[in-house]
Amino acid sequence: MGRSAGFSSAGASGPADPLAAEVLYSTAHRLLQHCDAVQRLPGESRGAEQDVEIARERGIPVFHALEEIPTLE
Repeated sequence: MGRSAGFSSAGASGPADPLAAEVLYSTAHRLLQHCDAVQRLPGESRGAEQDVEIARERGIPVFHALEEIPTLE
């Protein structure tokens, strides 16, 4: 859920800002209710790992590479 741009627009200074956890992470978790799948991009991110955990708990497929995503025929 690309959040980098969202930090400044929400008034948060970055991922460690308490506002990030309060607003952005909770918003991302609600958005996961509408996802059919999640693609986890490389790199360290506490929020992304939380998203992956929630997706797996909800039975939402998680892909780590573009090649893993099935194509429609």
